[in-house]
Amino acid sequence: MMTYPWPDVGTPIDAISTPMPVIDEDRLSANIIRAQSYLDDQGKAFRPHIKTHKIPAVARQQLEAGAIGINCQKVSEAEVFADAGFDDILITYNILGAAKLARLKALNERVARLSVVADSETTIAGLAATFDVSRPLAVLVECDTGGKRCGVQSPETAVALAEKIAAAPGLVFKGILTYPAPAGAETVEKFLSETMELLAGKGIDCPIRSSGGSPDFYAAHLVPSATEHRAGTYVYNDRSMVRAGHCNIDDLAMHVLATVVSKPTADRAVLDSGSKALTSDLLGFSDYGLIEGYEGAKIVSLSEEHAVVDLSGCSSRLEIGDVVKVVPNHTCVVSNLFDRMVFHRNGIVTRVEKIAARGTVW
Repeated sequence: MMTYPWPDVGTPIDAISTPMPVIDEDRLSANIIRAQSYLDDQGKAFRPHIKTHKIPAVARQQLEAGAIGINCQKVSEAEVFADAGFDDILITYNILGAAKLARLKALNERVARLSVVADSETTIAGLAATFDVSRPLAVLVECDTGGKRCGVQSPETAVALAEKIAAAPGLVFKGILTYPAPAGAETVEKFLSETMELLAGKGIDCPIRSSGGSPDFYAAHLVPSATEHRAGTYVYNDRSMVRAGHCNIDDLAMHVLATVVSKPTADRAVLDSGSKALTSDLLGFSDYGLIEGYEGAKIVSLSEEHAVVDLSGCSSRLEIGDVVKVVPNHTCVVSNLFDRMVFHRNGIVTRVEKIAARGTVW
């Protein structure tokens, strides 16, 4: 069986088979240090979300820089990192159903500090029926502070669920958590502070107040009630982060290398990086990624194996055989499309890492 020709250390990246995502080591390290230093200065704990990279070696770089633990999204994702030796894991997802709860219980037996979230009595009831005093599970109440995804809708409801968690023998109430809307710091602070006041009135301790997100990362100081921040995209950064003002073009650690495989007309080129290599997420953009050095070129459509580029607004002309660097709209999705990630420094391959948690979506 033929296997993919992963490049050896020392290989120039322009000799890599495409399409392939590549990570700039120096930019990666700088992004990690910059983010950690900011939260250290604010006196807040940092819990990186590993869904962006899904690679234990990168998570270890984040911990070595000062992160207190990691944030996973699903049970299977957390299992991969537990296998790799990580012992402080937060799963920010409602976990329901006998199969998942059984896996969660097994995971709790081998992870020193495992915690989950809940935003309903149904979720809490499932957790309470699964865990007991011999090995209790830490639970945070998830709050909707404007993100309009999961989360309770009021501080009063958060307190009511906290009481149910505290009353369950196999559960321990650890605090509250939110994933806010961009520019939502004021709303987050109001929700957290009101919930803390109500909890204090009930005599319930709330040691963890967790907020999150990369788009508002450097506004974490505007939420003084939060004790920790969670973020993922910052580690690589992407086109959406540049637009949000979170970083600039020199902070982009991930690019997807792609080759021009066809040029049917003067104004249309086709890359070998379709929806199986570039995310189809638009995130408000009108096209599917930025081609560095070819400003004005627009990736106007993706099929599975083809990216169609409109060159009508580009002064530089792409030719068949050219290798380009695409900045994806959303880097996290790209990580889940490949088996390996190639890292480089100054255009020379430094390592190839298995994307260990690829496909861990349940």
